[in-house]
Amino acid sequence: MERTTCCVVGGGPAGMVLGLLLARAGVEVTVLEKHGDFLRDFRGDTVHPSTLALLEELGLAERFARLPQRRVTTVQLPLGPDRSLVTVGDIGALPGRYNYIAMVPQWDLLDLLADEARREPSFSVRMSTEATSFLVDRTGVPSADEGPPARAKPRARGRVTGVRYRTSDGRTGELRATLTVACDGRGSLARSLPELGLRRFTCPMDAWWFRLPRREGDPHGLVGGVGDRFLTAMIDRGDYWQCAGLIPKGTDAERRAAGLEPFMADFTAAAPWLADRVHALRSWDEVKLLDVRLDRLRRWHRPGLLCIGDAAHAMSPVFGIGINLAVEDAVAAARYLVEPLLRGAVGLRDVRGVQRRRWPTTALTQALQRFAHARVIEPVLTGRPPFGNPKRAQRMTELLTTSRWLNRVPAYFLAYGAVRERPPAASVR
Repeated sequence: MERTTCCVVGGGPAGMVLGLLLARAGVEVTVLEKHGDFLRDFRGDTVHPSTLALLEELGLAERFARLPQRRVTTVQLPLGPDRSLVTVGDIGALPGRYNYIAMVPQWDLLDLLADEARREPSFSVRMSTEATSFLVDRTGVPSADEGPPARAKPRARGRVTGVRYRTSDGRTGELRATLTVACDGRGSLARSLPELGLRRFTCPMDAWWFRLPRREGDPHGLVGGVGDRFLTAMIDRGDYWQCAGLIPKGTDAERRAAGLEPFMADFTAAAPWLADRVHALRSWDEVKLLDVRLDRLRRWHRPGLLCIGDAAHAMSPVFGIGINLAVEDAVAAARYLVEPLLRGAVGLRDVRGVQRRRWPTTALTQALQRFAHARVIEPVLTGRPPFGNPKRAQRMTELLTTSRWLNRVPAYFLAYGAVRERPPAASVR
């Protein structure tokens, strides 16, 4: 029988940060990652100031600084009367050493975290290993005939004691654990558990991801564009733009069938300064679809199990802070769980404490994303003015651009989120 103290399912940012923090504190931790490497195209590559500060606390700042990266300090949107670009968030104006967002390929960040975690004798990561189901100890659980009435809310029946897994070569096995932490994204195995209660919110859009060449003289930072029933966001990656085109929900197949030319026309109308290079897209194979979701579990835990990151709350790409939230979840989870894991006894109060700590930030962020969906994105995609009418939108623009205080609010939110988390002292070196 294989056994570990903490089984982390998923080797993304949340899983690798949690694994590193726990291992440094002396907790035996095993990370299961279903892929053979961390290479993914069009993953979120943002490393926010709060994560940069965490890397410094962990003694990894110098190694991270050597990774190829692009620094983003401003957010610009076409809000002027002539749709000229206006800076609505200046991260560079924030105090502190890390007043920028580092654009780093996520696989480089994950490799850095994994390499550092492997230095700890209590850490292991198993690549090409997929968790397929949970192990549950039902000792002392009443039979189905003795259970709650059918109308009662689903409840956990037994304690999660680990996972069953399957490797890429077909080998199967079981890994027992004192605590299992689901960090495996919005397709998480844990989301099939009815007692966790998934709550979904309406999303008006999906996103197309693609790349276009960047040239000298282009704007820099994070740049938005608005066209006729079309929105785009472009991230400065140095020699190219990582672009997102927002389309009405569920219209991907219909729009692809219409061909690339209408799409190029929509994009050019939203970002006319890129008109001379849209034909760099040669086929739809270069345009990847992101099925945008916004949801969260009502309960992030059950005995022996905790969900964090996208497994607990799938975020919209609005504000680009999903990775930041996942990392902060991991930091908070480590702080709450190190001591009970070292004791070998993690109670419901311990995992519940993580949700209580992180739920307000999650709910606030999703409320702001829902506001942006309803007041900006959906109106534009359906041909209506944002915020109800052009005059109101203009007043909002003037407030953001003329008030020094208001201009820093979106910048601070992008940089740090609503609450900053600190790692456990035992993990800092």
